[in-house]
Amino acid sequence: MPAIRLSIHPDNPPLNKILTAVEVVRKGGIVIYPTDTVYAIGCDIHNQKAVERVCRLKNIQPGKINLSFICHDLSHISEYTKALPTHVFKLMKQVLPGPYTFILNASSNVPNILNTKKKTIGIRVPDNKIVLMLVKELGNPLLSTSIKNDDEILEYTTDPEEIYDRYKNYVDVIIEGGFGGNEASTILDCTGSEIEVIREGKGSVEDL
Repeated sequence: MPAIRLSIHPDNPPLNKILTAVEVVRKGGIVIYPTDTVYAIGCDIHNQKAVERVCRLKNIQPGKINLSFICHDLSHISEYTKALPTHVFKLMKQVLPGPYTFILNASSNVPNILNTKKKTIGIRVPDNKIVLMLVKELGNPLLSTSIKNDDEILEYTTDPEEIYDRYKNYVDVIIEGGFGGNEASTILDCTGSEIEVIREGKGSVEDL
């Protein structure tokens, strides 16, 4: 059965369509959704089988995949990370929601969904109303990974129509919120004494 297809306006997401996606995710479904950078695949962080499905879809062993949690605000983040240094918290408050992934020390609240000994997690709060509303209504973060393209020139799939054709038989719901970007988030490692830029993407590092 093909995935549920939800066309949602990015500026004014209707609650009924968001709740349709939330219901699927709560039952262990996989969802594709837009962010402020590229389209991504996600699932409930507490559903082991859903996480394993995402890993199979990406053809990566669960213990070796680097996945991010998408949270809806800073208070949400504090539930899954250890106490943040003041300079890190100030920076996050300054740039979030935005196209940044923060690598942070994980707290004991992070479920051991990947059977891995990693003590850090990637945290995102995208500047996109659709996914923020989805996470808020779900009540906990989404496990998230970007949709990659096999094309050597175009690294990420940006066309919702193409995304649907490619993934409709592999995921449970696809949210179409306009064309996606082709530049990933900027990754900042905040686990040490100094903030380190791991990858420079859409988020500017000049003012950091």
